[in-house]
Amino acid sequence: MNSLYPLKFEPIFKEKIWGGNRMKSLMPAEYDPPALCGEAWVLSGVGGSTSTVSNGFLAGNDLNEILEVYMYDLVGDAVYEKYGNEFPVLVKLIDANDWLSIQVHPDDELAARRESGRGKTEMWYVLQAGENAQLISGFNKKINREQYQLHLRDGSLPGIMNYEAVNKGDVFFIPAGRVHALGPGILLAEIQETSDTTYRIYDWDRTDSQGKSRDLHIEQALDAIDFAVHEKYRTDYPAAENKSVRLAACEHFTTNLITLNTYGMEKDYGSIDSFVALLCVDGEAKLLHRDGSDMLKTGELLLLPATCDQVSIHPHPRTRLLEIFI
Repeated sequence: MNSLYPLKFEPIFKEKIWGGNRMKSLMPAEYDPPALCGEAWVLSGVGGSTSTVSNGFLAGNDLNEILEVYMYDLVGDAVYEKYGNEFPVLVKLIDANDWLSIQVHPDDELAARRESGRGKTEMWYVLQAGENAQLISGFNKKINREQYQLHLRDGSLPGIMNYEAVNKGDVFFIPAGRVHALGPGILLAEIQETSDTTYRIYDWDRTDSQGKSRDLHIEQALDAIDFAVHEKYRTDYPAAENKSVRLAACEHFTTNLITLNTYGMEKDYGSIDSFVALLCVDGEAKLLHRDGSDMLKTGELLLLPATCDQVSIHPHPRTRLLEIFI
């Protein structure tokens, strides 16, 4: 069996009623996103939307097929013991040209009880934000289950949500159970558990071109919602170059930001018993590794197998990467 090497993938584009047209300018020129492209799935093991390799001798194979063959070599011993033949993270680019639904995701326990796979904890890293862009994260006051249902019935739910102004570089961690929504003018990267389970609570009375409303999941969402109110929803992190800066860390994933100037950096992943996904969110870089080299442009992702310990990253001339592992 041939040895593994760093993998690149074809993006999977998703049209959405709230989608925009900025994915075309973000992604490399060889890709052609559809109109109203709301999402580009750049790393996915979700059934029916599994990433396909675009480079090397494994080109044309999907991520789950490769995982079944290479197992520990791809994801690491501890990750494979926990997740088996399920790739554990889903990485997306999201372009919101309108409000997404106010929604919530179940945690792993609730999702398992409902036989809907895993729950969904996620994080957002903002790539672009229009003037006055906002998102929703949590509630703006302490309420209970009964009060929430009253607001839902009389259409006043948006009035009790916590709105956050959004700027480029902002980070928001969205644990399972937190009610949330993206607003118009936001382009971001989303890192999450491998799950496509979403409970829509409120969809702004929106209809599609046939006059139909999207399904809501009022009852399913009720048991998933965390009604806690927090002092802060945005994640602060230090500005630093040529080092990995922690943005989020939980049992499901760790995400760091690497901001590189013209000098670049060497990375040693020998102590990480995990795959490492590098998502280029600004500029481009050349990555040197034991199997050769890869160019990574904005919007592209390179998956380093767990057996790939040493990587040298050279920006052209500056770049920003998200570094994702377990």
